[in-house]
Amino acid sequence: MRPDLSGFAAKAAKVLSHRSEYVVTQPAELRVLRGMSEAEVSEFAESHGWRVIRRLGGRQIEFYNNASERPL
Repeated sequence: MRPDLSGFAAKAAKVLSHRSEYVVTQPAELRVLRGMSEAEVSEFAESHGWRVIRRLGGRQIEFYNNASERPL
């Protein structure tokens, strides 16, 4: 994992433990994610058991818990 993603991953995991979605709107977080290719962002999300959806032309990125990856 890229070093600049560790803080983001911790924050997203905390939010997703209580809610079903995490909408990234903070400019600093968006800057990090925009610096990655779509494949890298998808791989990052998948490695944490999340799905990712880009909205509004990439100005908003949403992470969701991936129900198919979560333990029963």
